[in-house]
Amino acid sequence: MNRIHKYRILYVSLFALGLALSATLIFYALKQNINVFITPSEIIKTHFSPDYHFRLGGMVKKNSILHEKGLGIRFTVTDLKQEITVRYTGVLPDLFREGKGMIAFGTLSKQGEFMATQILAKHDENYMPKKYTTMVKT
Repeated sequence: MNRIHKYRILYVSLFALGLALSATLIFYALKQNINVFITPSEIIKTHFSPDYHFRLGGMVKKNSILHEKGLGIRFTVTDLKQEITVRYTGVLPDLFREGKGMIAFGTLSKQGEFMATQILAKHDENYMPKKYTTMVKT
């Protein structure tokens, strides 16, 4: 093996090492930004500690929204297999409706209720703002 071959091996090795290092750093940075939610079926299968914060995702069950004192609200979230009760105090998003998708951030209480600190409403890819739907219909 001559000197040129040794330098090629060295350059290829350094390139591969740099590529692996940069990929590792990119995946580490992205790990913090991945927003994954857990369904009611997965919550029932898994036992979470009361201080574990996670995102709950599913559909708001029809006829399950109960308004409590002030801004309090209680509703049921389902993944069409299992259900879990959610409690939230605050202003709900405009797109929050029965039968629609939602994601809630919070913790699981000892009673098995999900205590939400933030609610996000999900919409499908066909969503259009109200002013554009009136323009399309006319």
